[in-house]
Amino acid sequence: MASLSLRHINKVYKTDSKKGGAKEKPAVCDFNLEIEDKEFIVFVGPSGCGKSTTLRMIAGLEDITSGELYIDGRLVNDVEPKDRDIAMVFQNYALYPHMNVYANMAFSLKMRKIPVEVEKTDKNGNKYTVTKYKKMSKEEIDQKVKSAAKILDIEEYLKRKPGALSGGQRQRVALGRAIVRDPKVFLLDEPLSNLDAKLRSAMRTEITKLHKKLETTFIYVTHDQVEAMTMGTRIVVMKDGYVQQIGKPKYIYDHPVNKFVAGFIGTPQMSFFSCTLNGGKLTLSNGAALELPQEVLSSIVATEDGMEVWLGVRSENVHLTTKDDKCSFKCNVQLLEELGSETILYGNLDLNETDKVVDGENSLKIVAKISPNANLSVGDVVDISFDIESLHLFDKQSENSLYIASQGDIVGRKEE
Repeated sequence: MASLSLRHINKVYKTDSKKGGAKEKPAVCDFNLEIEDKEFIVFVGPSGCGKSTTLRMIAGLEDITSGELYIDGRLVNDVEPKDRDIAMVFQNYALYPHMNVYANMAFSLKMRKIPVEVEKTDKNGNKYTVTKYKKMSKEEIDQKVKSAAKILDIEEYLKRKPGALSGGQRQRVALGRAIVRDPKVFLLDEPLSNLDAKLRSAMRTEITKLHKKLETTFIYVTHDQVEAMTMGTRIVVMKDGYVQQIGKPKYIYDHPVNKFVAGFIGTPQMSFFSCTLNGGKLTLSNGAALELPQEVLSSIVATEDGMEVWLGVRSENVHLTTKDDKCSFKCNVQLLEELGSETILYGNLDLNETDKVVDGENSLKIVAKISPNANLSVGDVVDISFDIESLHLFDKQSENSLYIASQGDIVGRKEE
C-alpha cells in the first residue's frame, strides 16, 4: 500500500520535422495530484488527452520531462520500473501464449529477488545485519499463485493456455499476475476495452470488489465515463494534456467546472443552448425566455447584462409535464430510443407556426429521459419543462461554470 504525489509533472515529446527541425509536442502539462493510500483513482478523458502517458510515467515506462513523482514519500523519477514496487495491467493483457495460466502468473515471481535480513557476527563478537537478496522458493510461489487464483475464481483454469480462455478469463489472469507481486500500487490501462458490453459491466464489479479486498492503491485509466463514475473514489478529468477537474464522481457530475466536463461526464450527453443573460432572464437563440429564481441567481457569480452564456440541461432534468410555465417549451420529437426501463427522447425546440423544425442543422436540440409508457411517436409535438434549479450556466467566452460552488474546483486547463 502506498500514497503517491505528482507535482508539476510535464511530458514533452520531441518530433523531427524536415523543414523546421526538432519540434516539441506537449503530452501532459503541469499535472498535480495527491493520491492517498488505498484510494481508487480514475484518469478519464478522450483519446489523446494524456491519461495513459501519465500512467506510464508513474510506472517508469516513460521519462518525466519535468516535475517530481513520489511513491510513499520517496522520489522515484530516476528509479527503474522494477524497483518502484508497482504492477501494471495492460489493455491487451500481454500474456505469454506458450505458457499456461499458472506459469504466466508465476513467471515474475521466479525472476524476482526478495530482500532478506541476515544476522552476522564480526571478529569481536559484535552482531550486525546485512541485506541479502534471494529468489522465492517453489512453495512460496505456489502459495501466492493459488491464493490469487482463488481470489479471482480461476483455479480451474491454471493448466490452460491463454488461447483456450475467454476474454474475461484472460483479463483475470492478467490481474492475477499483478496480484501475486503484492505491489504497493496497481496501475490499470484501459483493461476492459477489449471486452463486450456485458462482460465489461461484470468485470467493473469484479475490479471494484478486488480493490476493496486487497486494500491497496489503484490507478485506473479509461475513456469510458461510465467506468469512471462507477469505480473511482475520485476521478481526474483530462483534456489536451491538462487536468480539468478532480473530485468525487457525484460531485463532478453535479458541479462541473466547465462546459467540457459537463458534456463529457453523463450519459446521454448534456444538452447545450446558446443564451443571453439579462438580469434574471435567459433568452435562447430562438427568442424563448425563462426567468431564473432568486435561489439560482444567488448561487452564480456576478454577471453583466447582455452576457452570452451556455445553458446546460441534463436529460433527467427534462420532463413532459409543464409544472412550471416559465420554463416550458414546445418540442418536436425527432427520435425515440426505447431501452425498456426508460425511453430516450431526442427532440428539437426550434419550431415554426406549423410545429415543424425550422432548421435541422442549427436548431435547438434537446435530449430527455422519459417514461417508457409515454406513448409517443416521431414527429409528435409535446410540451416539455426543465428543472430550473438543476440548470447549468457557463460563460460563453471561457466556458467556465458561472456557479460559485464550482469556482474553487478549477485545477488547471489550457490557457488560450
